Amino acid sequence: MQYTAPLRDIRFVMHELLDSQAHYQNLPSYGDLDTETINSYLEAAADFAQTVISPLNRTGDIEGCRFDNGQVFTPTGFKRAYEQYCELGFSALTAEPEYGGMGLPTSLSSAVSEMMGTANWSFAMYPGLSHGAIATIEHHGTDEQKAIYLEKLNTGVWSGTMCLTESHAGSDLGIIKTRAVPNDDGSYAITGQKIFISAGEHDLTENIIHIVLARLPDAPAGTKGISLFIVPKFLVNADGSVGERNGVVCGSIEHKMGIKASATCVMNFDGATGYLIGPKNRGLNAMFTFMNVARIGTAIQGLAASEFAFQGSLAYAKDRGAMRALSGIKEPNKAADSIIHHPAVRNMLLTQKAFAEGGRALVYYLSQFADVVAKGENPAEVKFADEMLSLLTPIAKAFLTETGYEAANHGVQVYGGHGYISEWGMEQNVRDTRIACLYEGTTEIQSLDLLGRKVLGSQGKMLANFTKIIHKFCQEHAENDEVGAFVRPLIKLNKQWSDVTARIAMQSTQNPEAIGAAAVDYLHFSGYVTLAYLWARMAVLAKQKLATLDADLDSDKSVHGDYGFYDAKVKTAEFYFAKLLPRHAVHIARINAGEDSLMAMHIEQFAF
Repeated sequence: MQYTAPLRDIRFVMHELLDSQAHYQNLPSYGDLDTETINSYLEAAADFAQTVISPLNRTGDIEGCRFDNGQVFTPTGFKRAYEQYCELGFSALTAEPEYGGMGLPTSLSSAVSEMMGTANWSFAMYPGLSHGAIATIEHHGTDEQKAIYLEKLNTGVWSGTMCLTESHAGSDLGIIKTRAVPNDDGSYAITGQKIFISAGEHDLTENIIHIVLARLPDAPAGTKGISLFIVPKFLVNADGSVGERNGVVCGSIEHKMGIKASATCVMNFDGATGYLIGPKNRGLNAMFTFMNVARIGTAIQGLAASEFAFQGSLAYAKDRGAMRALSGIKEPNKAADSIIHHPAVRNMLLTQKAFAEGGRALVYYLSQFADVVAKGENPAEVKFADEMLSLLTPIAKAFLTETGYEAANHGVQVYGGHGYISEWGMEQNVRDTRIACLYEGTTEIQSLDLLGRKVLGSQGKMLANFTKIIHKFCQEHAENDEVGAFVRPLIKLNKQWSDVTARIAMQSTQNPEAIGAAAVDYLHFSGYVTLAYLWARMAVLAKQKLATLDADLDSDKSVHGDYGFYDAKVKTAEFYFAKLLPRHAVHIARINAGEDSLMAMHIEQFAF
């Protein structure tokens, strides 16, 4: 499938819904960034995504990566595409100018990342991992480490990874075994094996900078005894040039379900020279900088999966004929009506569209809080933005990847048998996006993080920050009958969110398992309410735009570009509230059912 960047909707969310111009003017570092400049970056990214990496999506899936004696070779075309990506400056968008970056906001970078990821997620993985390594060194590295690594990483000459997982330790990082023994020169000898390392080895850059979790010999047990290290593939000479090979080698690459053009590596560290970053035994704290960046990136993958599925499904549904519409012939010049006329197909298309456009609004909304955390100068605003980021990141990561996977499966279903065939791209989308529900913390881990750490752990303060925002929006539009169909349900759901949280908190005082039993359904409920708020905002705005256009257009306004766009936005919001939002009730029922049915069976009984 050939990807087309949805620039009209991207601009709507950035400029109209979220008022990017006012947002940037409130942040002195971005005060000179105007709409015209933003659009120029978006257009450049769209052109690159459509013409350079989208054509490599299917060929990369077919060819995959090749492993040969510790070396990994990316599919045909990837190396040149990566060079173009760096030449266009995309690798350095958000990096500090002091270190070769362009100093642009995360909210702009997220829009660029969406286009890259939808066009070719495997390709987007390579520069995507570097962003987390850069953020980690920026926030926790010494001045010397910044001078050595940041400019080369920012310009894409070098790339970065994060090395957390071990064969016996996935999300439970407290039991990792990789060791770091001090050397006489202040460096450390890193020994151990890491698995599932995305972009751990490849042929795109001259050096790869691994960010590695390991234990010092005298470290306390558990997560309190983990330190973080910079371990370059090639050691760096005093003049900044690439030196001798370090003791880190790719042992193999995984044979995976999807994202086959992205190398997922087993990395063997055999006394590799590493450099401590951040304080000893505080590596997990520093690693969260990397992981939070990666989790926003994974949320974008969920959005990308929905958008890709929708674009492919829409084109096919308009073209594929099957039977006649139940309400009468729609296309008399054809032997059968296009399947887009059938309600069952429309249900799948609108589900994809609602999740794609709602997901876009959530990612961009989240990214604006990231801008404030990075460059805000008002301490109270920065603290609020950080708390909002903490609350919304697990919702975005888990909910958007789950809905993205659902949308991808709808893509196969719309195509019928053809969706199961490789040439159409729908089955690849399912395979590629399945990992998004797993890495950077599974849906279940994100759910525990949301409910246990963020909501209950803050005594409800983080949730209250957001429910107050929703409450204020509802108050502003409570008397507007034009948008009552959106505002009235949202008022009830907002209160219900607080009520169900209080019930879980009370139950957990009697039985801690109540949190684990409720967490996944709580996250899904939270996701549906969060998207309801954003869809209500989009509907209100679109109705205002339509009212303005009504006075200026003739009777043929339904096909007018702007009118048609805003009208479609309202109708998609109506679909979301009518057909998708009611799912929240199932999650509430499951939460209310408690943990008894989950925990009653003895583990030996599972085998009967």
